[in-house]
Amino acid sequence: MNHFLYQAGELYCEEVPLRKIAEAVGTPTYVYSAATLSRHFQVFDEPFRKVDHLVCFSVKSLSNLAVLRLFGNLGSGFDIVSGGELFRVEQAGGDPRQVVFSGVAKTDDEIRYALRKDILLFNVESEAELERVHCIAGRMKKKARVTLRVNPDVDPHTHDHIVTGQKQNKFGIETEQAMEIYSRFRKYRNVDMAGVDCHIGSQMLEMEPILEALSRLVLMVKRLKAMGLRIRYLDLGGGLGITYQNESPPPPSRYAQDIIRFAKDINCKLVLEPGRVLVGNSGVLLLKVVYLKQGSIKNFVIADGGMNDLIRPALYDAHHEVWPLKQKPVKDGYIADLVGPICESSDFLAKDRPFPELTAGEYLAVMSAGAYGFVMASNYNSQPLPAEVLVSGSRFYVVRERESFRQMTQGEKVPAFMKKARQ
Repeated sequence: MNHFLYQAGELYCEEVPLRKIAEAVGTPTYVYSAATLSRHFQVFDEPFRKVDHLVCFSVKSLSNLAVLRLFGNLGSGFDIVSGGELFRVEQAGGDPRQVVFSGVAKTDDEIRYALRKDILLFNVESEAELERVHCIAGRMKKKARVTLRVNPDVDPHTHDHIVTGQKQNKFGIETEQAMEIYSRFRKYRNVDMAGVDCHIGSQMLEMEPILEALSRLVLMVKRLKAMGLRIRYLDLGGGLGITYQNESPPPPSRYAQDIIRFAKDINCKLVLEPGRVLVGNSGVLLLKVVYLKQGSIKNFVIADGGMNDLIRPALYDAHHEVWPLKQKPVKDGYIADLVGPICESSDFLAKDRPFPELTAGEYLAVMSAGAYGFVMASNYNSQPLPAEVLVSGSRFYVVRERESFRQMTQGEKVPAFMKKARQ
């Protein structure tokens, strides 16, 4: 359930008409529902209440400070993949001691930063990275808590670009290699081999691959404990899918029930890293129709936002529903592409969709845009980054101002040897 609904023919977010936000803030603008964010976190967290667990929101999916603060206030930890995301968690008031640090290319500076903040776990992706963490921790006279990210070679049955748990992927360490690393590093003074980590993919719609990976991890944990290692954490990553169109992902209650059943005998704290399932249907992207264009074989609805604002359709051929802010029936026989201002043929947000009769100046909402929306936006074609708005009840708050032209060029300098261009 989310809080984007038509009321008397007008699309609302909670108690605020989206048209009011579009007119006050402009477009393109991302809008998030605080009630939906809160509800989704609680629905995900509640089924795990009877077991020792920590939900660590995946910051890469939506990193706005207000959203991070909201989840932190609900008791969330955080899954990060960069020093910048750790900084964001701190700026939002999150507890670094409830942070797990994933990612394949952690730099020395990032490792030092995370050690200074005493993060909960480093999810280590390679033996070379583990050596680096050990050496840096030694120089800092600290001990790093570590899990190895295991690549279980399981097909998650999702889009090829978001598969992360097969041998051909850059993520993680193959199981038997990981066992050897655990054995060799267990007596290293500056790393605590505290757990096992796994993440096989994103937008997963079936429990079978999740449980296949989990069963392999459970067996691995039992082997490690038999070797004398003190394994306390089992990090299952994230990846649970959502409904964009007609998908039917498992509900969080079933997800939790199956995971608890499979992991009940290993006496480990469960760490979960949900992202999309919490925020995907908690946000929309507001756009304004600029032009309508009719061709001999194609019709185009041209909006003021495009792949620079929401790249998922161009990158993954992802489907997002598009709703007019003023509810109206589809126009018979009218099929069009929703495209934006970017000078690329791949600049589209929807292809071959039925639309109602539209006019320039009308507003549209691209639905299910909360996950991997703003965080993947860019300045391509020197387009400013969009604004972000958080709605709570009958009020809305601009939680990121729209970028200005001047802000886009901050930090750039013309070398002194270059003469001013001739007038």
